[in-house]
Amino acid sequence: MSDKIILHRRRLIASLALGGGGMLLSGCDALNENTRFRGVLGAAEGWNDGAQRALAGDALAREYRPVDMSPVFRANGNVRVENADYRASAARGFADWALVVDGLVAHPLRLPLGALQAMPQRAQITRHDCVEGWSAIGKWQGPQLGPILQLAGILPAARYIVLHCADRFGSTPYYESIALNDALHPQTILAWMMNDAPLAEAHGAPLRLRVERQLGYKHAKFVMRVEARDRIDNLYGGWGGYWEDAGQYSWYAGI
Repeated sequence: MSDKIILHRRRLIASLALGGGGMLLSGCDALNENTRFRGVLGAAEGWNDGAQRALAGDALAREYRPVDMSPVFRANGNVRVENADYRASAARGFADWALVVDGLVAHPLRLPLGALQAMPQRAQITRHDCVEGWSAIGKWQGPQLGPILQLAGILPAARYIVLHCADRFGSTPYYESIALNDALHPQTILAWMMNDAPLAEAHGAPLRLRVERQLGYKHAKFVMRVEARDRIDNLYGGWGGYWEDAGQYSWYAGI
């Protein structure tokens, strides 16, 4: 599916649902606050999500050789975090930093960076596809998210995993979410290394999500908390992510 289709899918669905081919969501912000209208969009987007998953199945994203790695891997989104606690922790090399795992789990966790580094690691060389139209191949290493969730004892009611991040856009906290089955995929990792070195701040230090079968905006940086939830429509703007809440991109970004 092309980036253009992914970017404009929600607006096209809205146009068809209203029976007015020229009526785009960008010109009808008030409709986005309408519960019935949002329900129509959500149902249509859910159908598209299911169709893409049926085609993809449990397939792995392509993995590459070291010789294929890009000489330059640009950083995107926020490249610096202004949060005072983050800055203090970064100054100490994240020695006092810990990942919180909570929500619908039997045993909430607080995992220092050293504990994550000591877990079984997965290293993978994959292509990062940005919705803005560029790609780069890099190497990522970190523990798989699935075993971390299993260690926490994820409860049967959990359907989504939310990544809460240290950065903000203005006054709005940055966050992303993925479906539980994507969180359990073997290539979904919490990476603390990139190209055989600890993550730089611009690339999301100390920890970022890699969910290799989805577009780059789903790969949340500066991850501070992993929350298991039964729903995401009651979180922040209700669409499951910062950019999704802003009406820019679709929640499911499968490639």
